Formats: sequence, C-alpha cells, structure tokens
Amino acid sequence: MKAVQVTGYGDVDKLDIVDRAVPEPKEKEVLIRVKACAINNTEIWMREGAYGTGSKSGWRPEGVHFPRIPGSDITGEVVKLGSAVEESMLGRSVVLFPFTSSGKEGAEHISEDMSFIGSEYDGGYAEYVVWPAHLCFDMPLPDYTESAVFTVSGLTAWHMAKQIRIQPGETVVVTGANGGVGSLNVQIAAKVFGAEVIAIVGDLQLEAKLKELGASHVLSYKSADLAEEIESVNGGPVDAVLDIVGDALFAVSLQVLKKGGKFCTSGSAGGQKTELDFRLLYLKHITLYGSVLGTRAEFKRLLQAVAAGKIKPVIDCTFPLEEAGKAQTYFKKAGKLGKVVLLP
Repeated sequence: MKAVQVTGYGDVDKLDIVDRAVPEPKEKEVLIRVKACAINNTEIWMREGAYGTGSKSGWRPEGVHFPRIPGSDITGEVVKLGSAVEESMLGRSVVLFPFTSSGKEGAEHISEDMSFIGSEYDGGYAEYVVWPAHLCFDMPLPDYTESAVFTVSGLTAWHMAKQIRIQPGETVVVTGANGGVGSLNVQIAAKVFGAEVIAIVGDLQLEAKLKELGASHVLSYKSADLAEEIESVNGGPVDAVLDIVGDALFAVSLQVLKKGGKFCTSGSAGGQKTELDFRLLYLKHITLYGSVLGTRAEFKRLLQAVAAGKIKPVIDCTFPLEEAGKAQTYFKKAGKLGKVVLLP
C-alpha cells in the first residue's frame, strides 16, 4: 500500500512516500481502507519535536518510534475482519476514535497508558490502517471527507466546552476561531450549549463565515485594544475563554474574564510559555483548565450532534496523500478556515 511515514524529527523532508505491506488485523481489529484523513497540529508538532524528542515526544513514556505513519482523523471502509469481530462490521463506513486506553469510562483520556493513532500506532496517512473494532463508529455524515474533520478537533472542542460547563446565555471568547479546533469551539459553544460567542481571528474578512458558524461578534487579535473591544461588544467582562493560541493572547484572556471566570486551553500555537501574575488568579477567582481529547461518551455525543446538523464540517481544502508535505506546510499558514484533508 502507499503510505507517508515520518522518519525522524525535522521539517517536511522527514516525510517519505513509501510502499508498505497492507497490515493484517489482529483478533479484535478490523482493516480499514482509508478514504480521508484530516490534518492536525498534533502530527506536525510531533514531527517537529515541539512536544520534545526521544522519550518526551509521544503520549507514552517511551516516546515515538520512527518510522511512523501519522494521521488520526480517519474515515474509511471496513474491508477485513479479525477472527473475533462480528461479520456485521464488514463493509461499514466508519470514523475512528483516535486512541486506546485502559482507563475507566469517563477517564480514558487521562489514563497513563493512553496511546494515540499516528503516534504510538501507525495512522491514516496511508491507503489502509488497522484499528480495534470497538473504536470504530458509524460515520455521522454520508461523505467520507466531511466526516473526517471532527475526530481530534471536535473531541477536543467538545471536552473543552464540557470542562468549563457552558450555560445558555453565557459569553465565551474563542481564540484561533478560524482553525480546526477553534471553528468547532464556535459551533459547539453557540449551537449546542447556547452561548454567545466572541470569535478572535487575524483576518476580519472571515467575519461573515464565522457568524454563519454561530459567532455573535468577530474581532481581530491584531487590534491594539483587543481587551477593550471584547468588553465593549459584550457590555463587560466575559464568562469564559476557550483558547488554542497560548502565550500571545493569554494576558488579554485573563484581563477580560469576569470574577469567577474560566480559562480553558488546548493549544499553544502562539507561544508555549508565558508569564503569570498569581494575584490576578486569586483576586478574580479564575479557574484554569488544560484540555486535550476527551472520552468515548463525549465522542458519541459529538457524532450525534453532527448527524443532527447542529455542527457542520468546515473544510478549507483537500490534498492528495502523496502531497502530505505540501499539505502540512499549507496547514501552518495563517488565514485559512477549517480543516485540511488528505485523500488517498
């Protein structure tokens, strides 16, 4: 089969197009013919060593072992079954839950043995992938490409919303609102949980599209008076911030939070380290949350919301699998809206 593998830490020249044997499903696994695989920051940062190198590079203590086929947002058709898998799985169109874990229900994502597809297992930058049958779910939409954009980004966004316990009518600031996680944060906060959303982007030409997704207001992080603009459109401080930017907007985020406000982060594209005045936390009673991925129950609810039309796929563009390096380079550019998807 054709596949793209990461050979080590570095730039896109560490992505090689190779011919690999089609994997065989184990007893409780299925073989999936990959139809689409959306790109995430996760596989790019893993390749670049942003999470660390060696034993610090992956989700497990032993780190990533190269070569590794990346890709975690996968849809496809089940074409072969392990010996213990029910025959009814054959031919199903599925979306893959992205990690294995021995953690108890509701805590799968924080288990010490959580292992991620595309990091600890070979992933979806390939024509075929094997995965446990019980972690394959029916696609929420009939289209493979559209169904591939919710897995990691959507699960992360849903879990963030649940962590801060969004209530109807609350105001939530969403940073990086044009990205994969950010655009889903806007939709989930507004259309599932009933919040008023202030979307933060770089290019205000995206305003109309973000309002279609549910944003009440769209502001630019390039403004010198962003904090004042946020409080002006809201009529005062906000209830919560859903952040994927990190350092670049951290000070503004804490500044605009009301007393008792909540800040939840799942990314650091704008800087991985920051300064924090603890007095601001305790004097304003601010709660900080770190978040990534979520539970299988949350994944099921996410897929139900997609199937019900409450959450829409937002796709910037697609690339053929063999242009994975070009696709990852494009993914890192500012100004796009939504997901970038690879098609085998």
